Amino acid sequence: MSAAKSNRGTAPHRAHESNAALATHFRQVRRTTEALAVPLSPEDCALQSMPDASPVKWHLAHVSWFFETFVLGEHVPGYAPFDPAFRILFNSYYNGVGDKHPRPQRGFISRPDFATVIAYRAHVDRAMHALFAEPLPPAAHALIELGLNHEQQHQELILTDVKHLFARNPGKPIYHGRWPLASVQPQPLAWHAFEAGLTTFGYADGGFAFDNELPAHRAFVAPFALASRPVTHGEFAEFIADGGYRRPELWLSLGWDTVVARQWQAPLYWERDGDAWRTFTLHGMVDIDAHTPVCHLSFFEADAYARWAGARLPTEFEWEFVARQQTIAGNFLDTGALHPLPLAGPQALAGPAQMYGDVWEWTRSEYAPYPGYRPAAGAVGEYNGKFMCGQYVLRGGSCATPMSHIRATYRNFFPPDARWQFSGVRLARDAG
Repeated sequence: MSAAKSNRGTAPHRAHESNAALATHFRQVRRTTEALAVPLSPEDCALQSMPDASPVKWHLAHVSWFFETFVLGEHVPGYAPFDPAFRILFNSYYNGVGDKHPRPQRGFISRPDFATVIAYRAHVDRAMHALFAEPLPPAAHALIELGLNHEQQHQELILTDVKHLFARNPGKPIYHGRWPLASVQPQPLAWHAFEAGLTTFGYADGGFAFDNELPAHRAFVAPFALASRPVTHGEFAEFIADGGYRRPELWLSLGWDTVVARQWQAPLYWERDGDAWRTFTLHGMVDIDAHTPVCHLSFFEADAYARWAGARLPTEFEWEFVARQQTIAGNFLDTGALHPLPLAGPQALAGPAQMYGDVWEWTRSEYAPYPGYRPAAGAVGEYNGKFMCGQYVLRGGSCATPMSHIRATYRNFFPPDARWQFSGVRLARDAG
């Protein structure tokens, strides 16, 4: 995904789920993916709004291609693929598998039609459930777990890509008609201080983890302070009103070049309405809510805002240091809100709130391998390691991320100009 592209599956010491439990998990994930397409027409599912996004039909087929290519094709003797042409058509970036259809041209794939893609999914599902009836070798089990987590990444991408597509439609279609926001009292931003420490970072527990979370290692964190909540739409509007997009001193050089070249004046989906701002959501065009976490910011915008606010972005290690102390709960895909929600009540008094869900939080950390990192052998090893260049880490998940998919060690990553994800910002600063 880039919504957290990663590689290999599980920590070596993990005790696998039983076949029955894995089959149930498989069924749940596959049904969730297909449910996301229910509000859409076949025409909606065929379109591609930009090279970074993909048609919903392609997402539905690609996640099935993953199971067919890496699980069924390798572990079921004599497996007959649904259509041999799909091996190229729905390959994403696995050069070790063979040729692939160009990513910017996925919207040209009018055939197979939507019904054929659904039939393809059913074909793969039947073969997978037949596989679950037999003893699974550990390698197949790990690949299935990877495939399910991969599909959850594409669930988020379906929503972000549909949002971008609908925003480009002159009619501004509505994906989901229920507006989730209720009026709340604004929560002032506060700061929480944390002492220095030599701490373990990365994944070291039982259960699934992507290989970019491995190996666990020790790192030193200097004293720092972290903001009590993410930056809000209202706060970012103040940055705009103060000339934030017209002041080169606030921006990294490459960021300022991007602002000028693309004529950015506000976050993605914002539109001026007199003296106010409106924004496009999966619920349609709405007035910005001043108290909700701002989203669809690039790394450049997050960094410029932090500088304007007299702060900085946290490192991914500072973020994880705090998140490890918290329970994973928040506004995820599971809530059905499909939009960041405001902080209701004084939860932030005890410690930073909304660390999980709502918006992915940019960090100042470049996306790089941990000490001792080794990609998996074979084509599946391309999933992650080759992207460790020119990107920045985001943490915490968003309102479009399945809650079971996230953990404190999860590392999402995007290039610094990416804006179509639910990406936001939480401020940090040095202690003292």
